[in-house]
Amino acid sequence: MGHLEIHGSPSPLSLQLLGGHGGATQPVPVPQEDGYVRLLRRQVQEVFQKSRMVAVCQYNSMPNEDVVTMQHYLRKHNIEVKFVLNEIVRPVLAQSKYRNLLPLFVCRNILLVSPETRAKEMLRVLKGVPQVNLLGACIDDTILSRQGVENFSRLPSLEASQGETVGALALLPSQTCSLLQQGPSLLTALLDAHIRRLRDTGTPGEPPQQQGTGSH
Repeated sequence: MGHLEIHGSPSPLSLQLLGGHGGATQPVPVPQEDGYVRLLRRQVQEVFQKSRMVAVCQYNSMPNEDVVTMQHYLRKHNIEVKFVLNEIVRPVLAQSKYRNLLPLFVCRNILLVSPETRAKEMLRVLKGVPQVNLLGACIDDTILSRQGVENFSRLPSLEASQGETVGALALLPSQTCSLLQQGPSLLTALLDAHIRRLRDTGTPGEPPQQQGTGSH
């Protein structure tokens, strides 16, 4: 299998900075370490700013081969996998309009990001990866639950909606012309029916003939 690329995965440096290496007490950070953390947080900011879809998933350990396979199928739909540290992501979200996503970052998480809204394709791939559970997402600056993402995936695509709109607009002139033509035709038919009815019952306005009463 190819090389497994893990974006934002914990390095010995970041683990030492975050106090998560070997249970050791947290050392006093040096400028180089602090700069590395700022770099990772800036990368997280860029992911949220440049992506129309950012999905937050719970990640359970799986063989590297399966991870590579999942990444391969997601990339076919222009979806990238980002491995992140909660200690890096949470401070970024807390100061942004995405703060409502914070409750999702309580376990080992990954982000599935795309410059397009590929919710339907993402769900199709995740259906075959039980180790990755979708928790929620931010799509076009709207925060959605898992159910919200599923509902969004069932909406027609923008291209389909545009096609339906163009088709409806193209029908308007012909429908208008048909309605305009139906008006005189309907009026003529009603007048013809009225005239026939009058012929059957006698001419309107004709005074009834008076019977003679003899000579005066």
